[in-house]
Amino acid sequence: MEILSSYNLIIGASLIVVLSFFFNGISKKTNIPAVLMLIVLGILIKIGLEFFIPEIPDFKGSLEILGTVGLIMIVLEAALELELKKEKLWPILKSMAIALIGLVGSAYVAALILNQFIPNMTMQSAWLYATPLSILSSAIIIPSVGGLSEEKKEFHIYESTFSDIMGIMMFYFLTGKLNPAEDTGAVGFGINLVVTIVIALVASYAIILVFQRIKSQAKLFLLISVLLLLYAIGKKMHLSSLIIILVFGLIVKNVNLFFPGKTKIFLENERMQQIYHELHIVTLETAFVVRTFFFVIFGITIVLSSLLSVNVAIVSLLIIASIYIIRFLVLIVFVGKDMLPQLFIAPRGLITVLLFYAIPLEAQIEGFESGILLFVIIATSLVMTWAMIRDKRKMGTMLDEIDEEIAERNLAEDAIRQSENKELIEPKNDTPEQISPEDTI
Repeated sequence: MEILSSYNLIIGASLIVVLSFFFNGISKKTNIPAVLMLIVLGILIKIGLEFFIPEIPDFKGSLEILGTVGLIMIVLEAALELELKKEKLWPILKSMAIALIGLVGSAYVAALILNQFIPNMTMQSAWLYATPLSILSSAIIIPSVGGLSEEKKEFHIYESTFSDIMGIMMFYFLTGKLNPAEDTGAVGFGINLVVTIVIALVASYAIILVFQRIKSQAKLFLLISVLLLLYAIGKKMHLSSLIIILVFGLIVKNVNLFFPGKTKIFLENERMQQIYHELHIVTLETAFVVRTFFFVIFGITIVLSSLLSVNVAIVSLLIIASIYIIRFLVLIVFVGKDMLPQLFIAPRGLITVLLFYAIPLEAQIEGFESGILLFVIIATSLVMTWAMIRDKRKMGTMLDEIDEEIAERNLAEDAIRQSENKELIEPKNDTPEQISPEDTI
């Protein structure tokens, strides 16, 4: 029987989605990222396939497509959660600053480490390899921080989204440096950014005005197709296409802010509310499915033997240590001492893998082992898991203490009420005291 027949693939894909659903449930109860369970599932599938077929198919092409679609869906999902208000301007700017400084600082130190320990690694190539390792994974962070306080949850959503966008922009800025004919420098990069934002605003307004007037029920995947088309065309034009997705999501979420005053006449509020809620559901579901298959396929493509290298372990541990040291220094400046569990929520994931496979051939170094990638992803995810579990226990202890205080206060109030009731129930002795004859003398 053909192992990779169409029916077997359908059965396998369906089982993977079902297992991913259960992994999400386990993740919510234990704070173990579902991504780790999906990678392990992929490794187990690979081991199983090796018993039946001599050569496992190359999944790298599908991995790149899934990663790109997953990235778009994750950023759109995050943007649809972000509410823009004046009081949130400072948290947004602070998150952006932390993401940028953390990204550049981590990439610089990681590049120095790679340049020192990897044979034939030039500093230019080291920067390209270090950038993916320095980007926070919104694919892991956003689904994992739901149990945190609203302030900390918003911080992580902003920070991880900005880290994704700025990391991708930085990566493609560095790849442009490889070809002097295409390198436009910092000025050209700035112009590129402004052009991207203008196109994003124009396209977003046009999409909203058109789609709110479409009466057909089957329009949401048409909308997503248009966004994917804009993203792909933007990449062909060397624009920072992810900004288009982010801007569109922000406008849909904050439509009243972007249509002020008399421009509200162009809006159909009920239709926009419907589009928002349906789009939110579709992006959530699509991101879940795409993320599931991306990390399972990544697990299948992993070469486990690379983890046994001493050089891989040393380089990985140095990079991991630098990640948390730089993060500590940045957070102590911008956040202060209340930096837990934020300090340890810095996993690497989807973007790291996606950009690693996008490194141009002329910058690739044979001495770089992919085990470093896997080591950093797994280690940072495990550290985040530990921090989230520790924070959950701490919150549980605080809640227990609050419950105890409330119980003690209730007992005290009950005792007071009982004493007051006792005084009311007991009859007062109003009979005058008898006076003895001796007292009258």
